[in-house]
Amino acid sequence: MNQGFLVSIITVVFNGEKYLQQTIDSVFNQTYKNIEYIIIDGGSTDNTVSIIKENKDKISKWISEPDNGLYDAMNKGIKMSTGELIGTINSDDWYEPDAVQLSVNAYLENPKTSIVHSDRYDVLPTGEKSVFKFNPSDFKFKYFSMTYSHPSMFISKKIYREHQYNTNMKSFSDYQLILEVFLRHPKNFTYIPKPLVNFRLGGVSGSLSFFEVLKEGYQARKLAGMNTIENLFSLCLKLALQPVVWLKRIVVKNLKI
Repeated sequence: MNQGFLVSIITVVFNGEKYLQQTIDSVFNQTYKNIEYIIIDGGSTDNTVSIIKENKDKISKWISEPDNGLYDAMNKGIKMSTGELIGTINSDDWYEPDAVQLSVNAYLENPKTSIVHSDRYDVLPTGEKSVFKFNPSDFKFKYFSMTYSHPSMFISKKIYREHQYNTNMKSFSDYQLILEVFLRHPKNFTYIPKPLVNFRLGGVSGSLSFFEVLKEGYQARKLAGMNTIENLFSLCLKLALQPVVWLKRIVVKNLKI
């Protein structure tokens, strides 16, 4: 079992006392042990900092200070990281025990790889899980939506030297960064066909209006380097397909009742 190079894992948290311990334990209990674990707290007012202090033997570095949101905190963590691969796991999500080991193996087996990613489990408030599988369609990723599971990603330090998360975005900064890399190096992604991370549904992306989704998506594609014609095509595609997406959500909601 390869335990060679250092892997950095970053958890960004703000008032995350409810699930933070589960996240910490999922990192500490990885089968791969050469891990640098960094927690970036945004100045929590609940018991988050107490939980961090109680787990100081499991944490390599941590800070607690105000920030300018999720992506600013992620950038802080990346600057503090010294590992060859960097993963980000939010404070309400958790890894499967072999997530890091399988990601390291995939990285080593594919010398041109700079991003390793996998499927994930989507977790409902009831605790029920479903598998979110990676959709390999380049067309869908470029023109419609994020097909990669960002919480499952382990990204090389080299990529983060060249790209940062856009702190002006509410929800699409990860899409912008991954699209930037994809447009320049589409073959540098390695996929593991197995869920390696558990992702609790909800969060900022689910609270954006349709107009905000269109606006941020357009900005993200533009800043990532997509030309205007392709970007306008993407905008028209989302407008045309929105009734279908809306109807599908209603059907799924009714089936669950």
